[in-house]
Amino acid sequence: SCFIVDYLSSASDIIRTIRDPEKPNTLEELEVVTESCVEVQEIGEDEYLVIIRFTPTVPHCSLATLIGLCLRIKLQRCLPFRHKLEIYISEGTHSTEEDINKQINDKERVAAAMENPNLREIVEQCVTEPD
Repeated sequence: SCFIVDYLSSASDIIRTIRDPEKPNTLEELEVVTESCVEVQEIGEDEYLVIIRFTPTVPHCSLATLIGLCLRIKLQRCLPFRHKLEIYISEGTHSTEEDINKQINDKERVAAAMENPNLREIVEQCVTEPD
């Protein structure tokens, strides 16, 4: 199904330009996300499950939750098709991966985080396309 391929490249293109919250680099440049970290499955008629597995730069990265939030917000805004989104830390690459996975996949926690003006500003800076 060529749709899946289109959706894969679409999702990859969307996340590759997200910037790291602390560095001037993009997540792709830091190898936090790669093309192979995106998986797309068809789950219904015209609906797809997009799974992202990202790798924090260090196992105790304090920004992992924030990076997950940036991935989610950017994809929710930019994916051109109906989708469910699951975002995980690559297995074994973070000391608290289970907690973080729960947080970034919990709609209420994500909504609460985005209501925090400081957090929202950081997320916006990371997800806004460079001019």
